[in-house]
Amino acid sequence: MPAIKTTLRRLAMPGIVTIALLSAATSYAESVRTIKIATAAESKPLSWGAIGVEPQGYEPDVLKAINAKLPQYKFVMEGAADIAQETGLATGKYDMATGGYYKAPARSKQFLIPDNPIGASLMKIYSRKDSNINGMKDLVGKNIVPVTAGGGVYKFVMQWQQENPSDKVDIKASSAGVPYPDRLKEVQNGKYDALILPSNLGEQTVIDNQKLAIKASEPVAINNTYVLIHRSDENKKLNDDVNEALKELKADGTLDKLSQKWFGEDIVKYMK
Repeated sequence: MPAIKTTLRRLAMPGIVTIALLSAATSYAESVRTIKIATAAESKPLSWGAIGVEPQGYEPDVLKAINAKLPQYKFVMEGAADIAQETGLATGKYDMATGGYYKAPARSKQFLIPDNPIGASLMKIYSRKDSNINGMKDLVGKNIVPVTAGGGVYKFVMQWQQENPSDKVDIKASSAGVPYPDRLKEVQNGKYDALILPSNLGEQTVIDNQKLAIKASEPVAINNTYVLIHRSDENKKLNDDVNEALKELKADGTLDKLSQKWFGEDIVKYMK
């Protein structure tokens, strides 16, 4: 009888071990929270990749580095149009969103935003190398490429104009979506004198690849860019964790390495 009991115990052991392993695996899976993230779909090299295509670029690489520091989360990214990003974030379709976002009072009220930035947007002036354009005041009397009505560049120029009323910079608002590589060529061929854009759109790569005689000014405006997080009690911990990870990635040189990889310049030194 004892032999039979011993045999039964031995036969039962593999089943017990299997159940224990499955239970541990299930417990671990339940402890890892999936975070759905909307990234910019058409902002190369900042971020690009439509739905169904793995996002690439500076921000996706930073998100992967954040996730590596936070194994309690599983980041799942998908590209989304600008308007779909913020709408999806507000409704809770997405837990997080990145897309070169500035911090603004309305956004801070609507979303959770980590204190530490994910990057920096450097507004620069692009002009021919033989021009004397190096700053905003040099644009007085110049023919400037039209900018998107209500966009970040337009708002920057209007704000600068208010602060410098004696220096009239004539800039036109346009809804025409002419790609910026074509705009750089229009500066090259003399149609326009200058183009104002954030430098994180890959302008220098276009200039180098197409051998354009175009120069970029020093930044005329600098804005930190941030991760936006859906506002909920559950996401307060996520916000704190992402904030700490971003702080560490700046300190250990990861953000600098990724900015050099994707933008060809160090943006970290401009992050306030």
